[in-house]
Amino acid sequence: MKTSWITVAVACTFANISVAQSLSLTPAAMPAVSTVDARYQSFNVEMARVVGDSGKSYDEKNPTNPGSGSAGAAPDSHGAAPQALRGKMTESWRPINLADPRLRKLAAALGPTYIRVSGTSANSVYFHDSDTPAPMAPPQGFTSVLTRGEWQDVVNFVEKVDGKLVTSFAFSPGVRNDAGVWTTDQAQNLINYTKSIGGEIVAVEFVNEPNLPSEDGAPFGYSVSNYARDFAIFRRFIKAEAPGMRIAGPGTVGEGDALPITVTSKPSLTTIDIFAALAPPRFDIFSYHSYPAASLRCELFSQNTETAEKDALTDEWLTRPDQIHAFYLRLRDRYEPRKPVWITQTANAACGGRPWASTFLDSFRYLDQLGRLARSDVKVIFHNALAASDYGLLDQDTFSPRPNYWAALLWRTLMGAQVLDAGRSSPDLKLYAHCLPGHPGGVTILAINNSRIRPASIELPLASQRYTLTSRKLDSTYVELNGNELKLDADDELPSFRGHEVKKGNVDLPPTSITFLAVPEAENGDCK
Repeated sequence: MKTSWITVAVACTFANISVAQSLSLTPAAMPAVSTVDARYQSFNVEMARVVGDSGKSYDEKNPTNPGSGSAGAAPDSHGAAPQALRGKMTESWRPINLADPRLRKLAAALGPTYIRVSGTSANSVYFHDSDTPAPMAPPQGFTSVLTRGEWQDVVNFVEKVDGKLVTSFAFSPGVRNDAGVWTTDQAQNLINYTKSIGGEIVAVEFVNEPNLPSEDGAPFGYSVSNYARDFAIFRRFIKAEAPGMRIAGPGTVGEGDALPITVTSKPSLTTIDIFAALAPPRFDIFSYHSYPAASLRCELFSQNTETAEKDALTDEWLTRPDQIHAFYLRLRDRYEPRKPVWITQTANAACGGRPWASTFLDSFRYLDQLGRLARSDVKVIFHNALAASDYGLLDQDTFSPRPNYWAALLWRTLMGAQVLDAGRSSPDLKLYAHCLPGHPGGVTILAINNSRIRPASIELPLASQRYTLTSRKLDSTYVELNGNELKLDADDELPSFRGHEVKKGNVDLPPTSITFLAVPEAENGDCK
């Protein structure tokens, strides 16, 4: 099949020297390059939110002091402060109300999804497997308590929103015997209780971010040989007690070209160390975490890794997920060839995200990352998080949709599982294409004009339905679809997504705009 063709024309105006790109695309000729999971766009509901752990509010000019305007940082991302610093950086959170009607309605609209309940807090949470009152304080070796009621809320939420449950197990000294060896009791209790209430854990990571043991609750001096010993116990246990549960891993973060993390104590493990120490078979799914930058909340233990708002639309920023993925993909191909790749945590920035993660400015990264990683054969991406901190799709207190939620909903509606080659992107215009769900032969083109000054246009040989996201201010939570503000109505009902009919020919793409073009009559032979 012929590949899509692109011609680039240059147009100048006397008012300024902005260059307008004009691209000619042929949707019928776009070849299939990959297929993603039907639950490709998934999300985290952090264990910290489930149990009411701690988070961090901060003043941008002084990240060690709480500020009045910022949401709390999720400790369940690579995001948790090192244990020695948590008292200085955190404040209490109430447990999330997973029965809230608005939360359920908005989460269900993104379905089907995987929902990961994990993170740093999961590494040291005590599951109180009893209907008796939970202890006032966690038992020794744990930092928080998960009750049966809280876990039942998780299982019910996952079912109601068309989700499938992914988690990890406690890893801290509380689940270890006198020799410091990991024991299965807590994991067994959680699996048994989940089954008893009609739930299912479909995939599990042994531990959240095992290459940061000092930050993630491991015993002091935890080594790669300790990890290999414990993982062997874990794998035998899962295959014997829950053979249908897939093991994802290693779930590491911050290596290679990725965000450089400075840990507070040694030894630290690397992904290569972990794979070298583990005898195959290891994982059913290759997983890693992708954070292209760190927020100010990371400043105490990670330096010079923040991205400013002025750089949020640059090619250097938007292509960082590719650099991170290339590093981990080389390891996948070396150690776990052909295993599916899941990114089990990603967001604007580690440690709860920058404040502009909650604005329209971050929707460019959000959708661009989905597009470029689908094209690179990533099967599932878990956004961190559904409703926590600055990077949540929803406000953590009101569950009001943020711009990235609307972006996620458009992706869910218009971008199918079959990934197509839309042709080469440029620094100022990113192009992606998928089959259009529900329309055999149909194609959706995602065109992201990330230039702040230059318009662009696409020439199509067929009529299309246009869905364009814009905002009057990039750094606000206000967002419009085809010129109309996106918001819930008085009854919390979602607005109807109606495209504007566009005749064949040129489609204008204003600066700082995100446009989906649905072409139902594309007659692409790879879109069955």
